[in-house]
Amino acid sequence: MTPIRATYQFERELWDKGFQFIAGVDEVGMGCLAGPVVAAAVILPVEIRIDSVRDSKTLSKKQRETLAVIIKEKAIAWGIGQASPEEIQTLNLHWADITAMKRALENLHTKPDAVLSDGFHIPNLDCYHRSIIKGDQKSRSIAAASIVAKVFRDSLMEEYDQEFPGYGFAKHKGYGTKEHIAALHKLGICPIHRPSFEPVRATTIIQGNLI
Repeated sequence: MTPIRATYQFERELWDKGFQFIAGVDEVGMGCLAGPVVAAAVILPVEIRIDSVRDSKTLSKKQRETLAVIIKEKAIAWGIGQASPEEIQTLNLHWADITAMKRALENLHTKPDAVLSDGFHIPNLDCYHRSIIKGDQKSRSIAAASIVAKVFRDSLMEEYDQEFPGYGFAKHKGYGTKEHIAALHKLGICPIHRPSFEPVRATTIIQGNLI
């Protein structure tokens, strides 16, 4: 089945109403056992054509990396926001995700007058905002943000692989693969693990270090 290509349907409705700077926002890493949640915000020029922009999960690593460069070059503005494992622990995952998305918007050098977000509603924005279920499959701006966020986080996890060797972060990016869980049992947790997530929590209990 051919992946769905995101369109400008939602953006076009807003451009037609006079909105100029529409930011698409998406996050990556919510389901991981380690590492931060990372969000990206992207403001694209009106109807700019960037072929193959769609949900980052349907693209290969090489495709994402190539597209991320093009998106950042052609975007009016783009920004990255993160929420650390400590913030995920204290705020809970949902609010850490919201925090990362707000930080991505705050890091845009052009202030948006409208925001389209994937799935989650972002409270207390001072501009028009619409959350779209499966937005990374439907909105070109959100899909662009999903690609930028994924490439940034993957690169970050590859750096963590060098800092915390043995867990395989460069390969699985912090997700709960068999390799990752086996490394947890062998090595215990490291500073970027999320203590409240199973099986990380179970590992801390076995070690007698419940957080």
